[in-house]
Amino acid sequence: MPADDRTPRRDFLRRSGATAGLGFAFPTIVSRHVLGGPDAPAPSERIRIGFIGVGRGNAGTGGQGIANLKAIQKEKEAEVVAVCDVDTDHLAKAKALAESGGRPCAAFADYRKLLDDKSIDAVLISTPDHWHALPMIDACLAGKDVYCEKPLGLTVAEGKAMVEAARKAKRVVQTGSQQRSDDRFRLACELVRSGRLGKIKTVRISLPRVNFTGPAVPDSAPPPQLDYQTWLGPAANRPYNVKRVHYLFRFFWDYSGGQMTNFGAHHLDIAQWGLGRDESGPVSIEATARFQKDGWYEVPEQSEIIYTYDDGIKVICEQGAAKAGPNVLFEGEKGSIAVSRGKIDSTPPEILKEPLKPGDVHLYVSKNHHKNWLDCIKSRALPICDVEIGHRSATVCHLGNIAIRTGRKLTWDPVAQAIIGDAEAAKMLGRTYRAPWHLPESTARATSPARA
Repeated sequence: MPADDRTPRRDFLRRSGATAGLGFAFPTIVSRHVLGGPDAPAPSERIRIGFIGVGRGNAGTGGQGIANLKAIQKEKEAEVVAVCDVDTDHLAKAKALAESGGRPCAAFADYRKLLDDKSIDAVLISTPDHWHALPMIDACLAGKDVYCEKPLGLTVAEGKAMVEAARKAKRVVQTGSQQRSDDRFRLACELVRSGRLGKIKTVRISLPRVNFTGPAVPDSAPPPQLDYQTWLGPAANRPYNVKRVHYLFRFFWDYSGGQMTNFGAHHLDIAQWGLGRDESGPVSIEATARFQKDGWYEVPEQSEIIYTYDDGIKVICEQGAAKAGPNVLFEGEKGSIAVSRGKIDSTPPEILKEPLKPGDVHLYVSKNHHKNWLDCIKSRALPICDVEIGHRSATVCHLGNIAIRTGRKLTWDPVAQAIIGDAEAAKMLGRTYRAPWHLPESTARATSPARA
């Protein structure tokens, strides 16, 4: 694209034509030491960061925006210089927080205007899931590095487009799957991949119940502080309902994928890491689900999804059980490792007591997910949860939801990233955007019919 034709675009309809040059193919593996190359532009001494989506971070009131802003404020090499949100209450509170350290902070209602500021080095996106792809792609094409909350995209097609944009623009993109920066989860994966459990048979994932605050309420006029049409963006034009926006968006298919793409994006990411499948995925998916009897929300109240990998390993993901298990349980011939936030155990206990040896598998070490991103912005290395890792882990979640919604067993080709033999299910790998929003044309074609 021409150097002077940078996103964001004030004319929405220019999006598809201006980004068609991205091309369809993207590399599967990129060296952690060559992203951007030696001629990649260096950021300023202090990395200037803009925040897109600054919800309050508590159930019923917002997202991860404020939590991420506070985390960045702790890092001496970063500076919060701009915030953006379609809710003016959220925007005002975030601006006040950003300026509490004495530095000015710009405030925007339109993320494209934030991206127009050439002094901003990077952006952190904490919007609802249906608003992850377009700001992230536009940010990359505007020459900015990105931290995007999980799940990376709302669909597989979006994830592929996001990987393409990051690779083409040579941007550092961190997915907000912060369990990769937790010592316990890394140790569990290192031990599994070093053979401490012998051959792995199953991985069990436990996801929490839906935390929707019922009952449902009638549609109403949107509150004056919320630009509801912009909040909807590329999603279908539906009437405003207070229990479909802010935190509760995650329980409706237009905007998210329930606890599968909420906690599943974390725990299935660890399963993929522990199995060494960051660049791959399962080959078959089958699911059963139960839904809320009064229809308060659309996603399952309870579900079980069985993923089978090409070596026969099964990942069994259970959501909403009366008695929850550990976040991730690896089961092998010689024992098991259970790991959750703040806790790791093994059976027998000796598995955890023996330190890793020099010849064992030692995985990428990050102690702080946000700082890892900042460090990589300066070094141009890939972060611990690079965009393609985030895309592959989100794909596992999306496939589980497609199996739930179709009620059929799916056959998946992880190399071609295609559903085989089920054209209806294959269409669900993407979605139709509400005009005038568009994904780049090269990846809009990526949602191809199922292969015979």
